[in-house]
Amino acid sequence: MKNISVNTNAKLSHISKNIFGHFSEHLGRCIYEGIYVGEDSSIPNTRGIRNDVANALKALEVPVLRWPGGCFADEYHWMDGIGKKSSRKKMVNTHWGGVTEDNSFGTHEFFDLCEIIGCEPYISGNLGSGTVQELSQWIEYITFGGLSPMSELRKKNGREKPWKLKYLGIGNESWGCGGNMRPQYYADLYRQYQTYCRNYDGNELYKVACGPSSDDYNWTEEIMKAIKPWHTKAISLHYYTIPTGSWEKKGDAVEFTDEEYYNTIKNAVKIDDMITRHLDIMSAYDPKHEIGLIVDEWGNWFDVENGTNPGFLYQQNTMRDAITAAFNFDIFIRHSDRIVMANIAQAVNVLQSVILTEGEKMVRTPTYFVFDMYRRHMEGDRLFVSGDASDKNGVPTLSYSASVKDETVFLTMTNASLTDEEELEVSFGDFVPSKIKAEILTTDDIHKHNTFDGGETVVPKKFEGYAFNGNKLRVKLPKNSVAAFTVI
Repeated sequence: MKNISVNTNAKLSHISKNIFGHFSEHLGRCIYEGIYVGEDSSIPNTRGIRNDVANALKALEVPVLRWPGGCFADEYHWMDGIGKKSSRKKMVNTHWGGVTEDNSFGTHEFFDLCEIIGCEPYISGNLGSGTVQELSQWIEYITFGGLSPMSELRKKNGREKPWKLKYLGIGNESWGCGGNMRPQYYADLYRQYQTYCRNYDGNELYKVACGPSSDDYNWTEEIMKAIKPWHTKAISLHYYTIPTGSWEKKGDAVEFTDEEYYNTIKNAVKIDDMITRHLDIMSAYDPKHEIGLIVDEWGNWFDVENGTNPGFLYQQNTMRDAITAAFNFDIFIRHSDRIVMANIAQAVNVLQSVILTEGEKMVRTPTYFVFDMYRRHMEGDRLFVSGDASDKNGVPTLSYSASVKDETVFLTMTNASLTDEEELEVSFGDFVPSKIKAEILTTDDIHKHNTFDGGETVVPKKFEGYAFNGNKLRVKLPKNSVAAFTVI
């Protein structure tokens, strides 16, 4: 039996709800077909936005949604996506499949989506192929309520009142698809661009600078040398989990070996050390911790499904993805004193999606249900948790988090072992539970997933594999499982 101790008197940091954020790029079938089908579609919609998808995202209490990219952001010119839809310019999506987009989903439609699901918009601005003027005018178009050319244009296009916009990313992956820049060059451009992104009518922008890819610590160093807290509120970090470690052959999303499975866990948890090292560099230049860290692209990246466009990045989602999502959340929660947001890539039909669609059909993935289970941590206070570890050939298989909100303790635990049940005894110190509710997401086979034909079979169920006496909770945690306990 392994022992875990939860100190309900030791509140360590506040867990921002934005850690459970999402990302939607003009990539494959994420926007078109996935989120937006148009007002004339036979699929039930609200102003062109799919009702089933919107309702599923709303049920997750999605806090923030990033758009329009990704790599797409630095070739997107926002004026092409406003006005009468029949008159909007078409464009070739050169990054993702070479398809032609009609720009029927643009600024107005994105803010519609955010209002429908009740989340904060997070805009990625075009620094790679755009201009300072273009980004400056976009902010004016969105947020200025007075008399100006951009506000008049917005009103002409059907939106009288300005929107509220908090989160603004200036450039995306500027070290790669966003311009192949050196960090020093990007930092100078960032300082220039952010200068002209103004705060209008009480709207205060939370400006985000392009941070590093994975373990590029030099990029972080150079950015922090040049960018100060009065320039930016946060920098971003991107990291994708690839089972094989090779971009050329990433591995199949469904048919994988036990070794590939454990390699996925091993590679997923590498982000913990990366976050620590990036934060150490940031602290050296920002000792007051005025600049936060945003992990605005993360998740599993596998080979695309057979028969699909290689540029659409469509992949299935199994119980393996649920396990790695839980491990990632636990890492983000441990760093919640400095991580202010995280955005899984991506919301619908791309990479580690929470939702998949096919025509009128929609299924929620195992990852979706991990988001649903973990959302109780939103805006809670992280509690100090200590205890025994488990591993399989050096790969961690046991992960957990605890938080408190409104005098209720929320505990999540994950057993990533493919073979072994975990017997755990959880102590809550001087906190004596009066009531415990629990649910569990688990499968006998790690490869199981939800399908359009077979339906949603991988879903959380009531969990009864526990007993509590006084301040102690005894749990038999099955293999391949994520469990969530509400302790009152």
